[in-house]
Amino acid sequence: MSETGLTTDMGRPTTTRMKWTIAITGLTMALTGCVSINAPDKPIEINLNINVKQEVVYRLDNQAKTVIQSNPGIF
Repeated sequence: MSETGLTTDMGRPTTTRMKWTIAITGLTMALTGCVSINAPDKPIEINLNINVKQEVVYRLDNQAKTVIQSNPGIF
């Protein structure tokens, strides 16, 4: 057995790497604090300055253009 008395599940002594992993895991668990999450007192305001610009480009052949001009109430 190793000097720390730690063995693997097969009865073999632990390696140095495993010892460090166990030590770091234990230290991390000991130093981990409590995390609390609270809802804010004021409503969350999201200000989005969005500028929407739309351009419509269309081309009409001459026959369609004359139909629209002779019947302006279509559209």
